[in-house]
Order: sequence, then structure tokens, then C-alpha cells
Amino acid sequence: AEPYTCMIAPQSKELYITLWGGSKVVVYDMLKEKMTAEIVTNSHPNDMVFTKDGKYLFVPNGNDNTVSVIETASHSLIEHISASLYPNAPVGSTPNGVALSPDEKTIYIANADNNCLAVFDVSQKGKSVSKGFIPTGWYPTSVKTIGDKIYVTNGKGFSSKPNPKGPNPLAKKKPQEVGANPEANKEVVEYIAGLFKGTLSIIDAPDEKTLATYSQVVFQNTPYSKQKENMAVGETDNPIPMKVGGKSPIKYVFYIIKENRTYDQVFGDMKEGNGDPDLCIFPEKLTPNQHKLAREFVLLDNFYVDAEVSADGHNWSTAAYANDYVEKNWVTSYGGRGGSYDYEGQREIAHPRNGFIWDFCKRAKIPFRTYGEFADSPKGNYAGVQGNVCAKYTGWNMNFKDSDREKQWETDFDSLVAINAVPRFNSLRMGNDHTSGSRKGAFSVEAAIADNDLAVGKFIEHLSKSKIWKESAVFILEDDAQNGSDHVDAHRSPAFVISAYTKRKLVNHEMYSTSGILRTMELILGLPPMSQYDAAATPLFKCFSKNIDLTTFQSVESNVDINQRNVAINTGKRRNNFDFSHEDAAPDAAFNEDIWKVMRGEKSKMPAPKRSAFVKIAVKSEKDEDDD
Repeated sequence: AEPYTCMIAPQSKELYITLWGGSKVVVYDMLKEKMTAEIVTNSHPNDMVFTKDGKYLFVPNGNDNTVSVIETASHSLIEHISASLYPNAPVGSTPNGVALSPDEKTIYIANADNNCLAVFDVSQKGKSVSKGFIPTGWYPTSVKTIGDKIYVTNGKGFSSKPNPKGPNPLAKKKPQEVGANPEANKEVVEYIAGLFKGTLSIIDAPDEKTLATYSQVVFQNTPYSKQKENMAVGETDNPIPMKVGGKSPIKYVFYIIKENRTYDQVFGDMKEGNGDPDLCIFPEKLTPNQHKLAREFVLLDNFYVDAEVSADGHNWSTAAYANDYVEKNWVTSYGGRGGSYDYEGQREIAHPRNGFIWDFCKRAKIPFRTYGEFADSPKGNYAGVQGNVCAKYTGWNMNFKDSDREKQWETDFDSLVAINAVPRFNSLRMGNDHTSGSRKGAFSVEAAIADNDLAVGKFIEHLSKSKIWKESAVFILEDDAQNGSDHVDAHRSPAFVISAYTKRKLVNHEMYSTSGILRTMELILGLPPMSQYDAAATPLFKCFSKNIDLTTFQSVESNVDINQRNVAINTGKRRNNFDFSHEDAAPDAAFNEDIWKVMRGEKSKMPAPKRSAFVKIAVKSEKDEDDD
């Protein structure tokens, strides 16, 4: 049940253990040497704090927005404190740290995903009253009090930032002199997993007036609100309804998830958008279909994935959330410090409280089908998709072409069209743009990229020539963008919105995100938001038109041999031991460099990726300009 922590109750011989994956606290009698009680909490109990007399225990539930209050004498739950900014909010506050004030009248709760402390008056146990909120840094993970000071650790620091000294294994090391300090010549490497330098906030315990000011700041910093959850900010007469349950002329949604590319890697050569051609290693020659789709439909040059890597990427892409288990463990496993890749439905503790988008479809009685996503086997990785998996569609396998997967989908799709049984929601995995680098015997980088591009083009062509095209919309994104460079930010990534209702030949500079695409699909399907993130995200209203255009899409054949295999070259000799049993198994920095050198030459130098803070700039209206 994945225990998180344990603590001996004051003035007692009882050890209390939070079961992170078990939704309960268990009590162990240290004298009798046996478990004596179980107390059911909410999802993901983690940290804990006792009152000094040991009579009460407070336990935050990271996957549930709540804190459980336990009376230790009776081993009973007496209260759940809601730590979110709004009542009945979907998941997304992630309480994962808790502390009492010295007089034990106030409790401070670290809300990791709201970047704040929730403050409650707990002087009357079982009758807690909200006092307000205190802003913190990014992803607060622990809170302690000493005297009139509050100490908060922020797991991701304060913000994202540029990293001009990103991974560059080609950098020449200075020769080490005998007897010299081995640390002296070390270069700082700003790899994405090491960019989030934790910080410590030291806060004076606020009085009532200061806390009111702090609370206003927290609400201003939080994009989520109940109003946005119920009604998205959009456009009337748009095929995407603004309200959950509103009508849409679009009936069928197709959602394709690809792997790990940045915007500049693919579209850096497109003059229509904000690209850097120097960083474009998969230009139109290799990706003619994606370039054609971007030109004929919508080019999005300000789209960002929510994730850092594939571990959290497939959670963000299917739930608009990565819970505290995922956020705290992918860093450890990617850093080679233990753990396994169990983030795509395999392990219950990694699941959001209410599941993934397929679970929301199931509860709403919306038919769905998945092709490879959360389905590495015909049965599926996850109980929520079982019975709705296309068994003849090949899951993760870098030795199987995406263009062949697309043919598998065509066969299945045509059989469903013939009997009017196409599900309303269809998720597909087409991830060979991940590539196998220069590994000997694997598909070459060029072949894998071109094959993936062809699969996308063929998919759109086939759908656009079907009888359901007039009622369909396709959304395509990368699960993350970790394997490349981008001059704006390493989270910036290619994304596509393709439909008979999509505007044509549009360049859209609006800032969008993974959660925004999910929100758009949810509004089409009549689903509520899955988390506070998609509830707050900007839907892609501006990509759609009320006017239908039934023009079909004609795919473009590849300019390279998509069956080309790698032979032994200099980098290939070094990379033959790369592990491609699942995405991101290979070391990220070395793999990125390998792909760059394959595309740009053995002696070329890979540029450092760049990280930026995510901001929305308020654009002045003409009236504002006149007022100046």
C-alpha cells in the first residue's frame, strides 16, 4: 500500500503510518508488535502532524484536496477539511504538507498545485473554520512552524527559467592536472530535471489583515474558479460550446498522442510562425504532411505541453493532472535513484482520484476506444480502458512502423463505420517520432520521423474521406517536449486541430496548453473538467469556425525511405545499449545529442535547450492606447 511516513503519537506507544496508496492510516502497537487499527482517509494520505497531547492527528490527502482529522483515542475520523480555494473543486490542490501553530489553534496546509498554504482555525476540533491562504513558491511540499515563523519548502523553486548551459555531452573537458581539485573543472549542466532548484520560504505568521491581503494574492494567482469550471470563456455561435453539456455539431473526437518533440525541431523552418530555422532538424522534407496540415488548417506557434517528461506527460495528456506520486517519483526514477516506469495506468497509486478521460467517458456513457494509449497489450495497461481496446493495434514498439499502425486503425475504423458504431472518443498512440536514435538495426531517425509524419497524413486523409468527416475533430499533440531545443521554451511543442469546422490557413499566436486541448475535447463531448487545470485552461475556440468546410486532405508521400535501418556509425557504436523498452528509458541528454548528431553531422554541436517562465501578457486595447 506504499507507506509514505510514520510517527509515534505523543505520550503513546502507538505508531501511525500513512498508506500513500491505500487511502488509510494504520496503527501499530509497538508493545504488542501488531497492527491494531485502520482509519480510512481520502486518496493519498501523506504527511501528518499530532497535537502535543497526542489526542488529534491531521493528515493531508494529496489526491483529494482534503485533510483528515483523526481522534486517536477512538481511532476515528472526525472531520475532513477541504483545502482547495473553492468548495467541491476537482483535483488539483494537492495538499501534501501540514503544520500546527505553536498554540495549536491554527493549521497550515501546503497545497502543492495551488502554490499556497491553506490556513484554518482548528481551535475546536471537528469544527474547523477557514481563515485564508498564504502564497508560496512553486509546488510547496512541506511546512513547519517555529515561534512566529512559518517555513515552507518549495519543490520546484519559484519559476521556470532559461538554461543556456543545457546538456551538451560534446563539450570538451579540460585536462585534469595531477593533484588538482576534481570539482574545479566541472561545468554546470542545466538539464530540465535539475532546473527546479528547491527553495525555502520564511514567512511571518500573518495577522488577520495581512492574511486577507495574502488571500487576495492567492486568488489572483490561481486561474481556476468555479465559474470557469461551469462555463468556459469563449465565443457564441462557435461549434465548441462554452458550457458543459452544450450542443456541438462535432460528434466524434480523435486524439493522437505523439512523443517528445519541440516546435522548433519540426516547424522552425515555417516562416509563417515564430520559429528558429537553426534549431529545425525535422524540416518539411522529413515532415511534409505535418507542414501541409499546419498550412491548410491552423498553425499553433504558442502551444505548450504541461509535462516535463513522458512519465508525467501521459498523465497530463489523459487527465490534465499528474498527482503527487507521479510528481515526486519521476524525478527519482529518471535520476537513476530507483523506481520503475509505472506511470501509464500500470499502478493504481499513479492514477488521479477520479481516473483518466476514459473513466469520465464511461461515467457519462460516452462510447470510447483506445488504440495503443494505455494499451501496450490487447488487454490494456489500465482497468479503465479494458474492453475498449483495439486488440489489433500495436502498442509501444519502436520496431513497428506508425504507418502500419495507421493501416491497423483504418481497418478497424472502416469496420465500425460500416455498422455505424464509431465511438465518440478515440485515443491513439503514434509515438515513433520518439525515434531510436542511431542504435544499430533500428529504424533510422529520418525513417522514424518520416514514417510518423506519413501515418499522421494518411490518418487525416482517410478520416476526411469518410462519411463522418463532417462531424469529426482531430487533436494531435506531443505528450512532452523533452527531446529537443526551442528558442522560446522547451515546453513549446507542435499541436494540430483538424476538422471540417477548423478555420483554414490560420496562424494562431494564442497561448494554449495540453490542458486546453483536453478542455476543448471535453466541451465537445459534454464532459466536465477532470482537474482544476483543464477547468482553468483556455479552450481552442479561436481555431474553429461556425462555417463548415468539407474539403478533404490529401496526404503526401515520404521523401525518404521509411524502411531505412541504422548501420554501425560512430555514435551508433556508443548508443547500441540504449534501452527502448518504453519511452524515456534511454538517458535523455545522450539520446538528444545522438539524434542531433545524426541529423546535423558527427562534428556538429547541439544547442542548449531553453526554459522560460509561462506568462500571459495583457494586450492593451485601442481605448487604453488612446487614454495614454
